[in-house]
Amino acid sequence: MKAHQSIAKSITKLGVAVLFATSSLTTISFGTFAADGTFAADATFATKSPESQLLELQQQWVKVNYQLEGDAQEAGFDSLLKQAQALVKANPENANNLVWLGIIESSYAGAKGGLGALSLAKDAKKSLEASMKLDDSALSGSAYTSLGTLYHKVPGWPIAFGDDDTAKKMLEKAILINPNGIDSNYFYGEFLFDDKEYAKAKEHLTLALQAAPRLERPLADEFRRAEINQLMEKVDKKMKRKG
Repeated sequence: MKAHQSIAKSITKLGVAVLFATSSLTTISFGTFAADGTFAADATFATKSPESQLLELQQQWVKVNYQLEGDAQEAGFDSLLKQAQALVKANPENANNLVWLGIIESSYAGAKGGLGALSLAKDAKKSLEASMKLDDSALSGSAYTSLGTLYHKVPGWPIAFGDDDTAKKMLEKAILINPNGIDSNYFYGEFLFDDKEYAKAKEHLTLALQAAPRLERPLADEFRRAEINQLMEKVDKKMKRKG
């Protein structure tokens, strides 16, 4: 990856291709985000089980990631980051929490841009590596998917740690752990598209579309499938030109 690329362009929101309009209020399980990103916490969140807290964090990441934009989105990610940090502090040996801390840090980097994005990307790398030391198969190998995407997206040396060879190894490991997953196949397909391996990219994007629905995360699946279809259109156009 070329060092002269701006950090803001290099670090994306883990594959986010489009932003969607938001209403004046986005109601979430552990509080409410206003359109300006102002967050009102739900006092009952801290009393819930760690598993319930993590699921709510996952669900609200989708809303912040896809339904907020600009300053409001940054404020939303900042609130999510604090919640994720609290979960990790309360359960430091929980690999799942560390995976999601890394995902939120990475997503926040994509929204923030600039030098602040680079710092968040490095934090995400540390969080994901820490989760892998505890259990690299946590959440069906999601740490490999997220870390591989980071290695692919961030600038390389001397600016940051980006490295496509490492990215490929990470993304392929994610496929080994979760061969039929929607995210593992989507992000590997995106990597292959960027590497101009269009036929192989289409193969993995097709697998991503065929993935079983995640019953606890229907909104995440809805937005991810929209991204897959959008990338599939690009793949088809490239393949037609080559043909």
